[in-house]
Amino acid sequence: MKKPDFSALARQNIRSLTAYEAKEIPCRVKLDANESPYAPDLALSSQVMASLNRYPDPQGLALKKALSKEYAVAERQILLGNGSDEIIYNLIIAFGGPVLYPVPTFSMYGIISQAIGEQGIGIPLQSDFSLDLRKMLAAIRKLQPKIVFLSSPNNPTGNSFERKAIEEILHVSDGIIVVDEAYQPFSKEKSFIPELKRFSNLAVLRTFSKIGLAALRLGYIIADEGMIAEVNKVRLPYNVNALSQALALESLCRKTESRAGVKKIVAERTRVVKELKSMPGVESCPSDANFILFRLSNADAVHKALIRSGVLVRNMSVMIPDALRVTIGTPDENAAFCAALRTIIKERS
Repeated sequence: MKKPDFSALARQNIRSLTAYEAKEIPCRVKLDANESPYAPDLALSSQVMASLNRYPDPQGLALKKALSKEYAVAERQILLGNGSDEIIYNLIIAFGGPVLYPVPTFSMYGIISQAIGEQGIGIPLQSDFSLDLRKMLAAIRKLQPKIVFLSSPNNPTGNSFERKAIEEILHVSDGIIVVDEAYQPFSKEKSFIPELKRFSNLAVLRTFSKIGLAALRLGYIIADEGMIAEVNKVRLPYNVNALSQALALESLCRKTESRAGVKKIVAERTRVVKELKSMPGVESCPSDANFILFRLSNADAVHKALIRSGVLVRNMSVMIPDALRVTIGTPDENAAFCAALRTIIKERS
């Protein structure tokens, strides 16, 4: 039997799809993945360890109960996912497309839409990375998207979208508006969770990944219970493992620790922005997240030079010309990044 042509066997929409790659490049300072540099001091109970032979709670009831208290919402308004990616996937599976989002933004909105075979529509942001509200509203009226994804603060640009603009989109759209708040803990802007009482088409996406628990792969969505019921129909059974549920629950009981980590990151973000502004030829973008997007000439070459110096940041030049993105790390990691970048700029001048 000859080897099958797997590309020919794949569906048409998959053939032209490029897989999302989370490249692992060994570096002494890793500031490329928007992870927290602070790991919480958590431990699994003997009860959890003794039940590893059993399937996890399929609904994650204990964790949902804790989240419902945290955000003053009903437990039936919450759905847990194996990372936010799974929830994005399940939303599009449940409701279909077209799917609308601004660009540049989190790439999985478009990748998942194409993988499922739904139309993904990107509306370019304005030059200052704010929403082009006129074009967004025109596209919503014309194309009637089933889902609109708005990452605020936005990855990779770091800015929060204007609240009034998001509210206008909520008023105009007959579809679901998902406000992805993965980076909201680092923002000066308030969460949209309280607005769930005003907008039945609003869904708020959150994650444990950015506040020190990226290894758990645990996200959750808060929305109208009718919306949650439909998405729950396509959720795979036992999608969140027992270890992730237990550790996330413990982190909620000890939220003072994670909040302290967030405060440290925000303080360091201010310091790194100041350093970047002092470097000739570097333009840093305002950030409400745990990372900073910055521009400089020959970004590709600078990115490679930083790796040679042992510092890994994210090269965003494919999305945004001559742009790099640095995650805020510990004070020592941030100092190493700033020193390396300053040296590279000086050598290239």
